Amino acid sequence: MKLKVIFLPIFEYKKNVHALLGEGGSMLIEFRKVNKYYGNFQVLKNINVQVKKGEVVVVVGPSGSGKSTLLRCINQLEAITDGELIVQNTDVHNKKTDMNELRRNIGMVFQHFYLYPHKTVLQNITLAPIKVNKVSKEKAEQTAMFYLEKVGIPEKAGVYPHQLSGGQQQRVAIARGLAMQPEIMLFDEPTSALDPEMIGEVLDVMKALAKEGMTMVVVTHEMGFAREVADRILFMDDGQIIEDTTPAQFFANPEQERARLFLSRVLNH
Repeated sequence: MKLKVIFLPIFEYKKNVHALLGEGGSMLIEFRKVNKYYGNFQVLKNINVQVKKGEVVVVVGPSGSGKSTLLRCINQLEAITDGELIVQNTDVHNKKTDMNELRRNIGMVFQHFYLYPHKTVLQNITLAPIKVNKVSKEKAEQTAMFYLEKVGIPEKAGVYPHQLSGGQQQRVAIARGLAMQPEIMLFDEPTSALDPEMIGEVLDVMKALAKEGMTMVVVTHEMGFAREVADRILFMDDGQIIEDTTPAQFFANPEQERARLFLSRVLNH
């Protein structure tokens, strides 16, 4: 059964973004000569990249190339070793930066759902807005239902995670991220733990978000999604961004031999 994604004409997060940053392609994320080490092992090497408001940037590459580490540095789940990382005009590497405040504006969806099994879908979504943003229970539940409708499962509000399919659980995780009304959404392999028949329903929700103007950075192996939805594709290998280009260019004629080899393997698999 094809998921029906509900489009709504205007969202508070878009109004918040425009009020804060204006209408003109403002910079939300900027890596400047960023390096990241685990001990003596360098996992990110001289990363220089920018993400503008409203862009959908898809990060692809072989396993172990640093994609997830790059993503997790944005909200400081991983700390950079040196360089500068500017998120919403804030230097996240500065010890004076209030990362809890910054993270309120960054939603993240992981490979695994991390839903509380003893809480209902509605309770999972309202927990952070109530505890972190000090929103009233009534307002939090209203917002939660808004986003549950958006991801196509409002009827699941009262059930528990174990009663949902994997695709439904991931859609709850997306709704949970959106309920904080972030300005940036990060997706780290959001479909890789799903059965093949459930992948499409999650990608449909992400496509809808992209069309509505949400700033998104997505790590994925779903090349069809990357081709259709991305404004830019970053190809990573060995801790470096070796291609930063449009989907049309990347899939038709990548510049680097390593990218051509990667595509030949994943597209012919």
